Amino acid sequence: MSGQLPDSGFNYRTGCVAIVGRPNVGKSTLLNSLVGQKISITSKKSQTTRHRINGILTDAQSQFIFVDTPGFQTRHTNRLNSAMNRAVTQSLRDVDVVILVIEALRFDDRDKQVVKLLPVDNEPNKPVILAINKIDRLADKSQLLPFLGKMAKEFTFSAIVPVSAEQGTQLRDLISAVRSHLPQNPPMFSEDEVTDRSERFIAAELIREKLFRLLGEEIPYSVSVAVDQFTTEGELRKIHASIIVDKANQKAIVIGKDGGKLKVIATQARKDMEKNFGGTVYLEVWVKVKSGWADNAQVLKNLGYE
Repeated sequence: MSGQLPDSGFNYRTGCVAIVGRPNVGKSTLLNSLVGQKISITSKKSQTTRHRINGILTDAQSQFIFVDTPGFQTRHTNRLNSAMNRAVTQSLRDVDVVILVIEALRFDDRDKQVVKLLPVDNEPNKPVILAINKIDRLADKSQLLPFLGKMAKEFTFSAIVPVSAEQGTQLRDLISAVRSHLPQNPPMFSEDEVTDRSERFIAAELIREKLFRLLGEEIPYSVSVAVDQFTTEGELRKIHASIIVDKANQKAIVIGKDGGKLKVIATQARKDMEKNFGGTVYLEVWVKVKSGWADNAQVLKNLGYE
């Protein structure tokens, strides 16, 4: 850890907070907005997040370790998705507070499946706070109040906070609601840290984000990214990464005509890395075919899923 630990006076609070919800409700955007930096990748496609990712917010009173989790889903049954669902259930056991994220005016069977995983009737020391996201997209704000009443009947929430993760609306209210439930503990991380994930991990995730944003609907779900080499020379980071695909025709799609698609993916990822890391990045990316990688225990282990 770098930097100084914040003042951990007698009343200082520190705890872990799981951010859970069905796919595509804005969990990663919420995490990034809370900590003030992009550490969890986002896209308009669901199921972008595959790992548990910790984001750290430190202020004078408290330190929050937010845990962004994959969206819990039941559509796919390979080893990869099973590992992702385990990450959700494990997070619910390991944390002090749970934030359930849903979309404003939307609560369907997928959300109800997540509610079934929540600690029943607010188990001791395991409060659940409901964050109703995307309120900025409501054309008629008067619809929100009856929706709040409806949600209050679905589960015994410790608090219900309407927010816009994208716009930053009412995030202070959400932080205050969480803070009141954190245990009295000294900080675990120094005040300048925003994640416990390494730059190597973040580099792989930023490449994977571009795959979700720049490829078709199905291809991103069949690929993953491995960083083969990561070296630092002063402010220069040299990164060699592999995009792993399931089939040869997917390799051709990722590379694109005359390598054009791969060049765009690598260029956009490199620019984000330089912004995140605060230095120059030299990035080389290859595409490799590993058939059945999403069901291969050893490959998943090497990629950090198991």
